[in-house]
Amino acid sequence: MSFDLRKGEALLAVVETGSFEQAATRLHLTPSAISQRIRAMEDELGQPLVIRGRPCRATPAGQKILLYLQRSRLLENEWRAEMTSADAGWLSVPVAVNNDTLATWLLPGVASSLLRQRILLDLTLDDQTQTHTLLEEGRAVAGISSRPDAMRGCVAEPLGIMRYRLLATPDFIHRWFPDGLKREAACQAPLLVFDRKDALQWNLLENRLGMHRDAMPCHFIPASEPFMQAMLMGLGYGMLPELQAALALSAGKLVELAPDSPVDVPLYWHRWRVQSPRVECLSEAVKDAAAGCLLQNG
Repeated sequence: MSFDLRKGEALLAVVETGSFEQAATRLHLTPSAISQRIRAMEDELGQPLVIRGRPCRATPAGQKILLYLQRSRLLENEWRAEMTSADAGWLSVPVAVNNDTLATWLLPGVASSLLRQRILLDLTLDDQTQTHTLLEEGRAVAGISSRPDAMRGCVAEPLGIMRYRLLATPDFIHRWFPDGLKREAACQAPLLVFDRKDALQWNLLENRLGMHRDAMPCHFIPASEPFMQAMLMGLGYGMLPELQAALALSAGKLVELAPDSPVDVPLYWHRWRVQSPRVECLSEAVKDAAAGCLLQNG
């Protein structure tokens, strides 16, 4: 098939907005026209490209086309600005990132580059074990993941290691763990968990105490700052990045429960091999920021 950019724009708009109606509004068309363009692409390819639901999602075949479309859009925007000698304007870059990275080192590390290069971040948040999927689904053109394997056409560059420690307030430890981190106490003490994808706490306690996660009473608090605030208020114990907890540790507001068992999570920057110039600058800024904040191998 010859690639029709109008049909590709319709597919991109449907997946990014989540519906045919909103895609039609974005492209100044009718929902029927959007549907016809996508149906024509599906007929040409002989397979569905969109899962029609709320929201609409791309099928595996649609995800492959989305990756191409997003890269093409970024490259075209910069090419047009260069060829016309026009003001490059702001460039929106969809990036997948884990919550703890966003809460600690990412923005301070790349802020000057974003302003200088006139880049707008379009961030999608997920657990570091899941952000890779956002790239596969075509919802991001770059991202930070704990997975080292790169998709076809991409590279995965090591950023460094984010170290986590099991922490609680001194009063919490005095109340629940007066004899140290023991299985009996862990069956009663409330554990802070970010969300159900966050297995850091569960894995450590399962490995150390032989406990199944269902045996632990848990708070689920899926926001980095409130998570730490809940810990400081004595609502529970849990894992925090050293970067986030450093001040509270030095002030004695938080104490380690398992000082001999830090959890190291390696992080990787996933990106396309061929990038637009400004996305290349963003990649360099991310790597430089990580080198200044994360633990480095060797």
